[in-house]
This record gives sequence, C-alpha cells and structure tokens, in this order.
Amino acid sequence: MEFKILKRQIKRGARPIHGLWVHSCAAVILFFTLLPGLGLAGQRTHTVYFEGQENELHVYRVIGARKGKTLLIIGGIQGDEPGGFLAADFYADFALETGNLIVVPRANFPSILKNERQINQDMNRKFMDDHTANYEAKVVNVLKGLICESDCFLNLHEGSGIFSPTWEDKDRNPKKYGQSLIADDALLNPGDGKKPVNLEIMAQKVIEKINMNINNESYLFHFNNHRTSHPDSLHKEQRRSATYYAHNVCKIPAFGVESAKSLPLEQKVRQHIYAINGFMEVLGIIPETPGIDLKKPEMQYMIISVNDSIPVVVAKMQHLKIQQGDRVLVHDIVANYERGLSVDVLGVGNEFNDLKKKLKIVESTRIEAKKDSYACGSVFLDVAEGEAASVPDRGPVKLAVEESRKEKTILYKLKINGETIIADNYSHVAVNYGDKLVIEDIITGQIDPSEYVVNFKGFVGNKSKNNGEDRGYVIDTAAGVLMQGYSLEKQGRRYHILTTFKGKEVGRVYIDIQS
Repeated sequence: MEFKILKRQIKRGARPIHGLWVHSCAAVILFFTLLPGLGLAGQRTHTVYFEGQENELHVYRVIGARKGKTLLIIGGIQGDEPGGFLAADFYADFALETGNLIVVPRANFPSILKNERQINQDMNRKFMDDHTANYEAKVVNVLKGLICESDCFLNLHEGSGIFSPTWEDKDRNPKKYGQSLIADDALLNPGDGKKPVNLEIMAQKVIEKINMNINNESYLFHFNNHRTSHPDSLHKEQRRSATYYAHNVCKIPAFGVESAKSLPLEQKVRQHIYAINGFMEVLGIIPETPGIDLKKPEMQYMIISVNDSIPVVVAKMQHLKIQQGDRVLVHDIVANYERGLSVDVLGVGNEFNDLKKKLKIVESTRIEAKKDSYACGSVFLDVAEGEAASVPDRGPVKLAVEESRKEKTILYKLKINGETIIADNYSHVAVNYGDKLVIEDIITGQIDPSEYVVNFKGFVGNKSKNNGEDRGYVIDTAAGVLMQGYSLEKQGRRYHILTTFKGKEVGRVYIDIQS
C-alpha cells in the first residue's frame, strides 16, 4: 500500500501547547500533543495515500486523551457536494478529551476539482460487488479498512429535494434525500453475541439536536430508513454504497448525512456540523468544537523551482521569467486554507493537479491555484521572447520575479490547430471551417484572470455542469458541433467569445468561420 504519514504545525487556536516531532528515514512523521498535567494526552497523525497521484488521499486521525469510541467521518466521496467536505475539514485539527476521530475530508479529490459527482465511476457505488480497476477502486480499498476499524461511520452528502415519509410533491417525497439521516435499516445485528443496535433511536437523538438549530419547519431533518436489503426497497442501488458495506460487512452503525443541495453553502456546512456533533455526543466523544469561518479562498504565494534551482517565492499575480524548455515544479501553495489545494499549469500537465509535478514549459502561461474547485489566485510564467529553445536540462538558474504587468486591456491567447495567436479585445479572428480552436487563457493586468468568465457563445465545454467557462476545451468549428442559433447572423458563420467580470461584459472576440 502506498502511503506517507506527515503532520504540519498546529494552527492558531488549537488546544495542544507542546509538540514532539519524531522522524525516521522511512519518511514517517508522527505528531504527538501534550496537555498540561496529562502527560501523553493524545496523538494526531496525517496519512497521505497515493502521494503525487491524481487520487491523492489525506486521512487525519485524532486520538483523545481518554479511551473511547472511534467515529469515522468521510466527505467528498462525490465531488459536487461541498457542504460535506467543507464540514469535515473542521474536524481534522481537533483536540479530543475522550474518544477518537478518523477524518477523510476529500475522499474523491479529482471529482472535487471538477465539481462533478464522479470521474470514472460513482465512488459510492464501488464498495460491494465491483471489480473495475481505476483510481476510485484504490481509494475505496483504503476506505473499507478505515470503516472496519471504526465504531460508527458518517458519510457526508448533499441530497436532491427534501425527504418526506409521505408524498407531498415531486420535490418532497420518500424518494428524495435532502434533510435526512439515512440508514440501511432500522436495526443492526452485529452478531458475535453483541446486542443489536437500534439505528432509528440513535438517529432520532441526533435529529433532535440538529432540528434545535433549524427555524424553518420545511427544512427539519427526518430519519430515512432505506431498508436497503429488503425486496421492496426504493433504493436497491445503495447495496453497493459505503454505508451498506459498513452495515453488512463491518457490522457497525453507519449513516448518510444529507443536507439539501438547494440550501446556501454555509447553511449546509452548519447542518453537517450539527449532525457530527450530535453523533459525537451520542458516542461519548468529547471534542473541542471548531468555529465556522467560510472565508473566501485566497492564495498568498507559490513556492516554485526551475530546473531544480533553489525554490523561490512567487506571490499572487507576480511573473516568473524563464526560458523556453525550462522545467518548472510547484513545490507548495500558501493560502488562507490548508487543505483542498491544487494547481493547474494551463495548457500543460494533467487535468487534475499539477502540484509537485516537473513540467516542461515551451510558451508563456499561467499557474492557477485552486481551493477544491474554486480558483483562488494565479502566478505567471513568462518565456523569454525572441530566444531559441534552451537545452532542457540547462541546470539550476537564477530566477527573476516581477510584479504583475498593468495592461490597459484584455488580450486573448488562442490556439488554432495547435498554433498560438494573441488576439486583441473586440477584434476578429478568422478560422477555416473545421479548425480546432482552444481558448487557452486571457491576459489581463492586476485582476486575476481566474476571476473572469470566458464563454464561447454557442459551445458548452462542461456538459455536466454548464457554468459558462470555456477555457481549455477543444472547440470544433465544423457543422453540427456549435449551436447555430448563437451565431451572430444565425447562419453558423460568425460567433463570439464573451468575457465577463462579476456578471458585466468587459470584452469579446469575434470568430469568423471561413468556408
């Protein structure tokens, strides 16, 4: 199994006041926390599985000062449900008086980066009777082990509609998931002489605590018994889910926590936290409750090296001068969040995360930092103009960092059949019928390009979630691909790329398709 254990410094406000670092040549670092008068009061570890791969998985363990139950919290198993993984984040830095936590904030990081439910397969349908080999399978194998070493398991989700025990309307009925605690049955029989666990009673105790914080009766939580194993179950697809695996294989209480997708993000995060706190109280796990601070993600700087040089600090919106063919590596990102960070070297690297990847740069580009699927800052790589390509391994170099340029207008970096052109704002670009066009990026002044939306009218890049952003997609100008109704003359010959900032138009480029 591929993994690495590490721990960063405790954030401000954390309970422990003394730290002890232990490091071995096997690259294993454990962090122990000491509380006054308690000696070795607790232990926290951060384990990284599949480090450097697209499915990099971070697992946080928090061991309390006194023995107790272990609660497993998993968020982000489906990447378009941020309420769950943002809530799980708050528990990775806990200090506990009693009991233990295992926290997996982002089980499916690639799908979070794409803000999509899945990439290859729905990860929450791979826990039973699935033998397809992909990155989801590797992650699920790790999660199965964590489930079976726990006493209780919570899978944090966002559900469609509102669950109601009786049919009210198409958005509020027994087939919906939102605002419910889901179990695969009302009763769990662990076997081996252990007493049965009444999951409904357990859930109702937590629901009472959640609903104390909900003023609108329309959004109160209810217990949702899927009766998954029963022949008449409405949810037979759940027989391959994580909670079903926990219930039937590991024989532990397991619940899906489903806030409604339609609610504001902060409200969803709060409801997940109320649920987690409720289960911790039922299990006798005594925590230090975190505050909720959903501040806007902001990158401060990246740490970058070129051709294995000594790394330099490049702040947000700064430019790093390099030469054609240089190999660039982003070592780390510093932002106002610690987890869920990634980088995208536009036009280079893979589609998920280019952090800690050595990439050859042949033309000027931008490195975009993300917090989950949210862009939070950029730096620029400027390839020296008018120079021949340098030898790829020219060795360590002295790096020069410049402040952001102050262009007065927006320029468009386009690629037509692999050839790069720079187009002025409100200019016309002629292409031949069937040419392949890519909007690589826009070039701006002191406003981060990631804060703009660049939309080719008549083309949808992300068909699963059309957010209007079309940078990076290959746009085929042949008939039947573009939506003719969006062309300016309704004949499919002239389209435009519209750029907006905070909903207002700031530029456009016209694409004229020649016969």
